[in-house]
Amino acid sequence: MANTSEIKNGLCLEHNNDIWSVVEFLHVKPGKGPAFVRTKLKSLTSGKVVDNTWPSSHKIDVVRIERRKYQFLYKDDMGYNFMDNETFDQTTIDPKLIDNPGFLKEGETIDVLFHAAKDIPLTIEMPQYLIFEITYTEPGLKGDTATNATKPAKIETGAEIRVPLFINEGDKIKVDSRTGSYVERVKK
Repeated sequence: MANTSEIKNGLCLEHNNDIWSVVEFLHVKPGKGPAFVRTKLKSLTSGKVVDNTWPSSHKIDVVRIERRKYQFLYKDDMGYNFMDNETFDQTTIDPKLIDNPGFLKEGETIDVLFHAAKDIPLTIEMPQYLIFEITYTEPGLKGDTATNATKPAKIETGAEIRVPLFINEGDKIKVDSRTGSYVERVKK
């Protein structure tokens, strides 16, 4: 057990039968009345973000989280299969724990957050930027670049994203894995 004076960004705690990560916090000492801590918490199991306020010196349950490197192997009927980079053990992870599973490509190394005491996977963190090759897109019209127009394109994992009109099949692009949006074209 800890108290609210130990809250900091990134701290993981158990609250309302769920595990939460502190995204933001603010210790408030009003001129009148007791002090309190206002937080923004993100659920590690569902991804939901909520605001929560605790009185100063309130007891909280801190949870120890381990970050382990895993390599994505393949997807089957059971879920997504990963291999631990240190022990070479394989594990299957439920698709609900992955924010953008369409951006997982074979051989990609990702971080899996585990509840240290129970040794269960909580969520998956992919690198912020990933590089993909465009496998299919319609050709852009010449001269139609006055606006920030976009067109659909399929990447090598099968996911579809929106790209600028000048992107062609075979181009490599950088994609933001959190939002699924095009960032830039990668030089070959």
